[in-house]
Amino acid sequence: MDRLLLVIATFCFLFGFAYTMHALGARVYKASRLNFFAILTGFLCQTGFLYLRGHALGRCPLTSLFEVLVFLSWSTVLFYLLIGPTYRLSLLGAFTSPLAFLFLVAALLLAHDHAPIKTANPPNGWLELHAALSVVAYGAFALAFVAGVMYLAQEKQLKSHNIHSIFYHLPPIRDLAVANTRLIIVGFLLLTVGLGAGFGLGSIFTHSVVTAWAVGVWFLYGFILTAEWRHRISPRRVAWLSVAAFSVLLITLGGLNFITQKGGL
Repeated sequence: MDRLLLVIATFCFLFGFAYTMHALGARVYKASRLNFFAILTGFLCQTGFLYLRGHALGRCPLTSLFEVLVFLSWSTVLFYLLIGPTYRLSLLGAFTSPLAFLFLVAALLLAHDHAPIKTANPPNGWLELHAALSVVAYGAFALAFVAGVMYLAQEKQLKSHNIHSIFYHLPPIRDLAVANTRLIIVGFLLLTVGLGAGFGLGSIFTHSVVTAWAVGVWFLYGFILTAEWRHRISPRRVAWLSVAAFSVLLITLGGLNFITQKGGL
C-alpha cells in the first residue's frame, strides 16, 4: 500500500510537469490550478506513505537512502506549497514537479528499500529531531535551487533580448532573487537547529563522516549567506551558488550513502 502511494505521487508530479510543458509548447499556457492540484495530490500521497512507514518503523522514516529521497521530495513540495499563491500558480510549480519526480524515481528505481522493522526500544528524540530537520532543510535548499534556475533562465532572456513566451509566466526576477535568499536562510536556520539537536546526542562524534558532511553543508550555505550579506556577490552569483551548492549536496549524499553501506562510519 505504501509503495502504491509513492507510484501515484510520482505520476502526479510527472503529469503536472508534462501538462505545463505541453501548454507552453502549444503557446496556450495560462495560470492554471491543474498543475497545483496535481502537485498537492502527489504531496498528500507522499504524506500518506511517510505516515504508514513511520508507523511501521515506530520512528521517523529516515533509515535508508530510499526513505531519505522520499522525505527530500516531500520537503521540497512542502516548501512549494507554503509559499505565496502568486508563486504556486506560476511556473515555479512546473520547475518543482520534475525535481520531486526525479527524487521519487531515484528512490523507487535506484535506492534499495528494505522491509520496515519496528524498533523494540523507543526512538531517541534528539536523533529524530536532528534527522527530520536536516532533511527538511535540504527541501528548502532544493526549492532555492529551483528559484535559482528560474532566475538564471529569466536573466538570460533579458540579456539576450530574445524573449520567449515562458518569460511572461515567470515571477519577477527581483522576487525570484528574494525568494532564493529567503529559502536559503530558512534552510540554513533549520539545518543549524538540526545540527544543534545532533550535537545533543552523546554518540554523535562516533558518526564522524556523517557529522563532517552535515557541517560541510552548513558552512557551504553559511558562506553564501555571509557573502551576500556583506554585498560581496550579486543576486546572479547567489543564484549560481544555490544551484551549484545543491548539486554538490546531492552528489555527496549519494557518496555518503555508499560509505555508510560499506561500514565507513
